[in-house]
Amino acid sequence: MVMGSSMHSVLSLSEHVSGMLARRELDGGLRVISDFVERIFTEPLCTAQVFGSRTLDELCQRIGALNLEEIGSDVAGPPTAGNEPGVIVYIVTRIQRSGGHTRVIEDFIRARPTARHIILSTDLCGRSDADHMSSGMAGQANLTIEQAPKGSYLQRLSWLQTRLLKMRPGKVYLLNHHQDSVAVAAIQPEMGLDASFCHHGDHHLCLGMYVPHLRHIDFHPMGFHNCRNVLGIANVYIPLTAEDKGVRAYPFMPDGRLTTCTAGRSNKIEIPYFLSYTELLPRLLSITGGRHIHIGRLTPWALFKIRKGLKLLGVGMDRFVYIPWVPSVWKALHDHKVDLYIASFPYGGALTSVEVMGAGIPIALHRHAFSRMMGGTDMVYDGAFSWRYPDELLDYCTSLTVDALEEAGRLGRERYEAFHHPAILRGIIENDAPLPEACGMQGDFAIEYDEWAAWMANQVSARRVLARAVYRIFRRVRTWRIFD
Repeated sequence: MVMGSSMHSVLSLSEHVSGMLARRELDGGLRVISDFVERIFTEPLCTAQVFGSRTLDELCQRIGALNLEEIGSDVAGPPTAGNEPGVIVYIVTRIQRSGGHTRVIEDFIRARPTARHIILSTDLCGRSDADHMSSGMAGQANLTIEQAPKGSYLQRLSWLQTRLLKMRPGKVYLLNHHQDSVAVAAIQPEMGLDASFCHHGDHHLCLGMYVPHLRHIDFHPMGFHNCRNVLGIANVYIPLTAEDKGVRAYPFMPDGRLTTCTAGRSNKIEIPYFLSYTELLPRLLSITGGRHIHIGRLTPWALFKIRKGLKLLGVGMDRFVYIPWVPSVWKALHDHKVDLYIASFPYGGALTSVEVMGAGIPIALHRHAFSRMMGGTDMVYDGAFSWRYPDELLDYCTSLTVDALEEAGRLGRERYEAFHHPAILRGIIENDAPLPEACGMQGDFAIEYDEWAAWMANQVSARRVLARAVYRIFRRVRTWRIFD
């Protein structure tokens, strides 16, 4: 970790990096910025605080400008050369088969099927799963994936800027991970690119939010209103969409028992919080007498706790179905004849909520105790059930009727068709249709300050501090392998 006692604030970090730039230590500057952001978003005390940093973005841009001076004259085309309108570039940190940004890119590609699509990955957080992306877009002959060669931060920045200068794409979409200083440094105003920052790192500090020459895109109402009204960013709204895979074609609760489902990896569920998914799930199955399908990879420890809880309550292990990954949550909901989707907590999944509504499945959302962003209650249909404490969810599940499920499923499908159908995105991207207005926030949101205070106090315990240190070391070792 580059951070030290001399960099105890953003101001001191800025002064330190400015000194490095004066000495042309560009690679070191990129690393210091990336390390700082990594330290912030691996700190639970900063969880669910959605913000950016003008200072860090300006530093990234300064580094990108200095590097462009070095490489620009060698690779740039003649001054009269224009951009290629049929070429669309997506800059990412990493392509993951379970990443929401991967799904967004797939939807953007489907919206412009005749264009040439190129994904440029810095691979700062691990090598991209390029094979998955290619197979997932089978039939899309105009898709190319390029991964940065192994090397330093600066070498990756030079590679990325060189590719942009040589390709001169008509549009560029930046979908960087929170700490990717290379991606945020790359796009410079002098390049003359029509470029947008796609705000998908929407649950922590994220680089790129304040780069002035990038159009700032938010994909859900919570993010749009937070960035515009709280952070003062001039942004636009493009709704999340999901490919229509059809509506539910089976009856709800045919045997009188409820089948529930949750989709979310460990990074959404195994998060320090005042509620525990692994503890609540056995109680749910014990009370409903039904089944629960979990989609998304969990750690062995989480699975052990769930199965231990089931055993203690006398619940059969066959009533908990664990599926590490599926190509389509939508299709899995139908395949397993799910009656109710219980959104992941403490971090919800906005794109998954779109799939659930499109599939015609009722949804139960958690009202996060101290973050409106994390629950996602503002992007679903009016009247959708939400809960904060376990008894609310358990009472709801035991009181559900077939008629209530039918009505909720219908409202979800209507919401999907009105706001999240792929035809809406095609109109925006391919036909330059007017950008839609973000939906207003639904109802009042109240923070449970006592739970927040108790949670905060728990994060400074010796055990939590040690766990964070171990986790950061693990991430650091993983990063070293990337630069071999």
